Amino acid sequence: MAREESVEASRLLQSFERRFLAARALRSFPWQSLEEKLRDSGSELLLDILQKPSGDSVTLSESSAIISHGTTGLVTWNAALYLAEWAIENPAAFTHRTVLELGSGAGLTGLAICKMCHPRAYVFSDCHSLVLEQLRGNILLNGLLLESDATAPAQHPGHTTHNTESPRVTVAQLDWDIVTAPQLAAFQPDVIIAADVLYCPETVLSLVRVLQTLSACQKDRQAPDAYIAFTIRNPETCRLFTTELGKAGISWEAAPRHNQKLFPYEEHSEMEILKLML
Repeated sequence: MAREESVEASRLLQSFERRFLAARALRSFPWQSLEEKLRDSGSELLLDILQKPSGDSVTLSESSAIISHGTTGLVTWNAALYLAEWAIENPAAFTHRTVLELGSGAGLTGLAICKMCHPRAYVFSDCHSLVLEQLRGNILLNGLLLESDATAPAQHPGHTTHNTESPRVTVAQLDWDIVTAPQLAAFQPDVIIAADVLYCPETVLSLVRVLQTLSACQKDRQAPDAYIAFTIRNPETCRLFTTELGKAGISWEAAPRHNQKLFPYEEHSEMEILKLML
């Protein structure tokens, strides 16, 4: 009986830890189960919970609405969690490199990479002013130094107070429909990532245009690695993405599925990460 109670307590701890790591709303925590367990086990279980999670954590401010003020970028979507898990399992893809994230939203993926994968520099980008405002707040909330806003980090060489153990962090306003080749070239990324940005045909076409432009403006530099994570909601939209990549001369392959299971997903979702060869 004691073994069964231990297993149940372990599951309860894991549930709390995963929900905490995923920045879930407090109402999603198993409070009733916790209350019942505390009556039986006393303070020992409470101490275990207070000591969780181990390692680093990410704190986020999000909107309570899926769509707010005309944008979906104020909440974290499943593919962002999935890409963060993949990055934590594959830190070498980002270590000592400059990362450009397209459509950063609330910033969870980038914050996880900044804290766990040790990039040299990280550029968060989005187009909506409210998303950018919330994004800056989340970066500061997690103790990262935020450089002055810029079209590209190359225009801001950094501050003398910068902690060399932390990446140079920049937030850029980036509208995929009007951004120019010189603006994209100035970022000089080693890695490009995006999560859950394939939600409509128009966005797919704009994204492929940006990726094609980034590919063309490398000149003598080594082409950046690119990883696009998405939830398969509409197979036709996913097929459009791969078709447009082919038209742009961008080859791709599916990244191997990872074993990290850090985040709980509220609903059944089929997710995938494509590695692009720019």
